[in-house]
Amino acid sequence: MADTVKAVGWAARDPSGFLSPLKFARRATGERDVQFKVLYCGICHSDLHSVKNEWGSAQYPLIPGHEIVGVVTEIGSNVQKFKVGDKVGVGCLVNSCRKCDQCARNLENYCPAPIFTYNSVLPDGSVTYGGYSDIMVADEDFIIRWPENFPMDKGAPLLCAGITTYSPLKNFGLDKPGLHIAVVGLGGLGHVAVKFAKAFGTKVTVISTSASKKKEAIEKLGADAFLISSEPAEMQAAAGSLDGIIDTVSAAHPVQPLFNLLKPDGKLIVVGAPEKPLEVPVFSLIMQRRTMAGSMIGGIKETQEMIDFAAKHNILPDVEMISMDYVNTAMERLAKADVKYRFVIDVANTLKAE
Repeated sequence: MADTVKAVGWAARDPSGFLSPLKFARRATGERDVQFKVLYCGICHSDLHSVKNEWGSAQYPLIPGHEIVGVVTEIGSNVQKFKVGDKVGVGCLVNSCRKCDQCARNLENYCPAPIFTYNSVLPDGSVTYGGYSDIMVADEDFIIRWPENFPMDKGAPLLCAGITTYSPLKNFGLDKPGLHIAVVGLGGLGHVAVKFAKAFGTKVTVISTSASKKKEAIEKLGADAFLISSEPAEMQAAAGSLDGIIDTVSAAHPVQPLFNLLKPDGKLIVVGAPEKPLEVPVFSLIMQRRTMAGSMIGGIKETQEMIDFAAKHNILPDVEMISMDYVNTAMERLAKADVKYRFVIDVANTLKAE
């Protein structure tokens, strides 16, 4: 068997972030590997940061994409969990050390040596390439089983946006019916957070700087209330009313007004990633025994649990389907937040192999 298989994808070559076709090699399917044909891949905001080297770690050429779904075409001789023809997905991780306490607790996402789906280095020294490509090869332990009759095109972004919001709701006990939860920011993460929080049976308030999003939040996404964060009277009227807040905003913003909304023992969970540090008003924490915490994606077991929950409750992101050759325009629009709410690339039908 050959050591590699031919693949084609769209890659950035430099910090301009401009993507164009690239022929490259994937590793051949090893004993515990699953190879699958990529059907769809979501575009995550971190793809945009990565191709432009805004986090300072880009290794070019860089093929992004970690919301990947497809159909298994080949399995290794020791694969136990999957067979050819199965629907599968890969999220943000393709390996981890498997020896640390976090890995033992099914929290591979907090492993000190995680191997991410793209722009990471595998044990053999090769660089990982993401899902803006025609095929994917990954260890079976990092493959997600896709539920039957659950749409793959709309569902793809759940592999990042879904688990990023599901995990903190579950882990911090904000998934109990009757709790009052707020979601800050109504973008790719925020709109999915609203859907999960509603499915858990909580009362949901959306907090935004944009009054124009109120109708959509309440009528389309099912939120119970809407607050404009720049309106002090509105925010004051809601003071001390929330059990928890999921903050999805990736721009610098004040958190003091958010703390004021929390009950004693309330929790502010940050999942957005602002480039500049947030200023934490300590008295707002200690006077009401409030918590501020962070959360990042989830382990493989929890990601599978999230996908199964989403399928059971028919939770799907709102997406705009695009062709592969539209990806640079999509990136420009994403930078301006001009998408409701996630782009998904129709890889199988629009990525040309030549």
